[in-house]
Amino acid sequence: MKQISRITLVASMAWMIPALTGCAGGHGKYTQEHISLAKEKMSFMKSATEWDLARQAFLAGDLEKAHDKINGSIAINDTVVKSHVLKGRILIEMGDLGNAIKSLNTAETLSPQDPDTHYYLGVVYERLSRPEDALAHFENACEFDDYNPGYAVAAAEMMIDLDRNNEAKRYLETLPMSVNNAGIQQTLGHIALISRNPKQAELHFRDARLLAPDDIGILEQLIHTQMINGHFGDAERNIAAMLQDFEHKDRRDLKLLHAKALIGTLRTVEARSIYQDLLAQTNGKSDIDAWIGLGNTSYVINDDRTARRAAARIVAMHPSTHEGYVLWAMIHRRSGNMEKALSSINDAIDRNNTDPELFAFRAVVQRDLGMIQNALSSASRAVSLDPSNPDFAEFEKNLKSQAVASVPTK
Repeated sequence: MKQISRITLVASMAWMIPALTGCAGGHGKYTQEHISLAKEKMSFMKSATEWDLARQAFLAGDLEKAHDKINGSIAINDTVVKSHVLKGRILIEMGDLGNAIKSLNTAETLSPQDPDTHYYLGVVYERLSRPEDALAHFENACEFDDYNPGYAVAAAEMMIDLDRNNEAKRYLETLPMSVNNAGIQQTLGHIALISRNPKQAELHFRDARLLAPDDIGILEQLIHTQMINGHFGDAERNIAAMLQDFEHKDRRDLKLLHAKALIGTLRTVEARSIYQDLLAQTNGKSDIDAWIGLGNTSYVINDDRTARRAAARIVAMHPSTHEGYVLWAMIHRRSGNMEKALSSINDAIDRNNTDPELFAFRAVVQRDLGMIQNALSSASRAVSLDPSNPDFAEFEKNLKSQAVASVPTK
């Protein structure tokens, strides 16, 4: 029995030897597949590492390094869509639009419905002044990801550039995210302003502000529409809040706007103080807007001495503009010097003949001088420039009555 067992064992071992020898001389099928998968995994990891380095360099503004790294990533693995998209973005920023299109077209071939690919193709075509092609790609991007507001806004802005404002409005309003997205509400506000509907624009900017309370750009647009709509109290409160922020407390443009809002709320003295502070600052005396504001507010509070100084400074600094002459005309009229008032308002109209307020004021001066027919002519010009103003229409009507009454009867 022992002999049989030994023979069996030897035979068994002899059967195993070829297999063991085979293992020693090369890899089996399973082992080879395992090694191939490991190499492929390592390739993906190296490619991903190079892509991440490229992205970091791109975000840091180092375009040359980003370009080198993304080329390295693609050399390791050229089947990754986001690598070709990133290369396209880098080339766009480098100004190489032709090669950017090639990279993005490669990405589109690999994944025809990748929204980022279409978005950046839209960016390229927009820079190439091919708006219809850009719009098509922006719309594709939004179709493949209709919850990304950036794609939708880009498409709408392209429609606006093509003077298709109503289409842009309808496009944005039909999106599922329209009501609850600040960027879309902001863009709808822009469309409303372009369409000369500032009241609707204010509503959109207000909604955008509620959705993105930390977005200063939206707040500033809301303030400007509030000023246009005559909602000076709301605008003043928003401006005052901005000026409390350290980042904005020294902005001259905001202070000037604040003063205008204060004037709108009849807080003229406070507005005048802002203009005085601005003019007192270093290099402030060259601020024409501050001088105009100081002159107007000084006139309102009957400080003609300061108003005269401001009028003289405005005319000296900007003789080709009408503001200084208008201020002189108001000062002369209040002092009873109607001839100088008429001369000054004529000087103003010579520099701006599209402002109905100037013609209405000249009509007042001409009426005061007894020049009824001339006054009627000026008033009629004001009405023609602004037919919707009821004050101009009423004034013209009264002057017509005076003109009739002044005609001698036979």
